[in-house]
Amino acid sequence: MPKRERYLFVCNNRRADGHPKGSCAARGSEEVHAALKAELGKQGLAREHARACTSSCLDVCHQGVVVGVSPEGYFYGKVTLADVPEIVEALRKGERVERLVIADDDFDESK
Repeated sequence: MPKRERYLFVCNNRRADGHPKGSCAARGSEEVHAALKAELGKQGLAREHARACTSSCLDVCHQGVVVGVSPEGYFYGKVTLADVPEIVEALRKGERVERLVIADDDFDESK
């Protein structure tokens, strides 16, 4: 298997129900991960272009579901299943879905 151009790290961290931070898994990250993998395969991007992987906490819990895009180093926040086709299409074009990109000043929940 060749090295992919991009890796999508989908936070699958799960916390106990009622935890004040919540968790990406409770917000549907497992389904988002599965949908990303399926859509990448459907678009013919999975073998060489991009791989959807799971990760533990990416420390941006208030923005969950969070997806980190490597090697570029940007993060998508509040991702839903409905966003998946747009994310994959943007990857195919070498673009980003700007409306989902977490701004640098949105990483700190206390701001």
